[in-house]
Amino acid sequence: MRPPGVKAAKARAKKTVVEENALKEFETMWSIKQQDLAMKDRLSKMSLLDSLIAKKEPLDGCEEALKKKLINDLFSN
Repeated sequence: MRPPGVKAAKARAKKTVVEENALKEFETMWSIKQQDLAMKDRLSKMSLLDSLIAKKEPLDGCEEALKKKLINDLFSN
């Protein structure tokens, strides 16, 4: 086996820096995406709770249970 040349060694050294930067960028994007999904989930729960609270007629048993569950979830966080 022949050892790598000077240019090949330099190219390989530069490639790892690029890969590390790409990994850091991906992790940053992934954390932002997770925060975005959590916020969307919270907003959908809030809109569902808002629609349950806005109903004029009395709620069914399952709707009342869902309302209580949503209130507990939103205010416990």
